[in-house]
Amino acid sequence: MPETRPLTHPDPARPGVGAPFFSFWDVGTPERQRAAVAAIEAVWTGRPWPLPGLLSYSVYAGTDGRTLLHYSQWADERAYEDFVRDQRAHRNDEVDRAVPGIERLDLVRTRYYRGFGLPGDGNGSGERPEPGCVVIVDVTFDGPDEARQRAWVDAVGEALDTDPAPPAGGISGHFHLSTDGTRVVNYAEWVSEQAHLDALAAAGEGVGSPTPQWHRVRNFPGLVRSDVRRYRLAFTAERPGSGGE
Repeated sequence: MPETRPLTHPDPARPGVGAPFFSFWDVGTPERQRAAVAAIEAVWTGRPWPLPGLLSYSVYAGTDGRTLLHYSQWADERAYEDFVRDQRAHRNDEVDRAVPGIERLDLVRTRYYRGFGLPGDGNGSGERPEPGCVVIVDVTFDGPDEARQRAWVDAVGEALDTDPAPPAGGISGHFHLSTDGTRVVNYAEWVSEQAHLDALAAAGEGVGSPTPQWHRVRNFPGLVRSDVRRYRLAFTAERPGSGGE
């Protein structure tokens, strides 16, 4: 059986993860959101762990009261394809019987690129607090270009390093490149939803001070759209015997 554990967030920089995936669902209402999480937990705790190539699986409830984020860490894409072929439909069918009419919006296959620790960790101690909110920043470009994906993330790193007043409450940002070359997904950890909302309301356009470096990030050539969604961890499980390695 999977190792369920206290709601300790997975490590986006976990070694051995070759294929981190993001999947987005719309379930409609807070009541259906809670019911879907309960159904997912029942399915995943009631069945054996699907296969060794899945290292961890976590579900997050959107603070909008209607969406879910599924964040799964796979050893490689072949492990995911084996899961789809043999087991995914059976698990989804059980969830759908409990909560009919789920809209499955999007699946983003990614590779982990790099992460940044944020100076405004919310407590001034230098110790990494457990996140109270995960913010997904989903950036889309006008076509596939892996070099551009990496260059944009590197520009974010420069903007963070040179920010004279980093936002309070930011813990870390973990940047994933979509395998089709068109998107970057930032899995950003914050101490709370309110901390992120306060950072957005501060001076500047979005999170970050009004510096030339942040202006370059927001006006990067080929950048089409940047979507922001906030989540709280609702369920997490990992491969038995992995010890979080």
